[in-house]
Amino acid sequence: MKILYFAELKELLNRSTETIHLDTTLTVQEFESYLLKHHSELKSKKFQIAVNEEFVRQDDIVQPGDTIALIPPVSGG
Repeated sequence: MKILYFAELKELLNRSTETIHLDTTLTVQEFESYLLKHHSELKSKKFQIAVNEEFVRQDDIVQPGDTIALIPPVSGG
């Protein structure tokens, strides 16, 4: 899976992308739990998850070859 980090998440982790190797499908909720175990600094951050450029729900499925984007809330004026 290719993970894309945007805005403050990118700055917090000091990376814009990461590849993780999982050989199984996960729900979005399971993926988020996995990610927070490996990047505990994200626990206090709010973000939406998009899979293959589409926003998803917690019970949607992610596959090993998917591209997953973590997108924090955006404000502007």
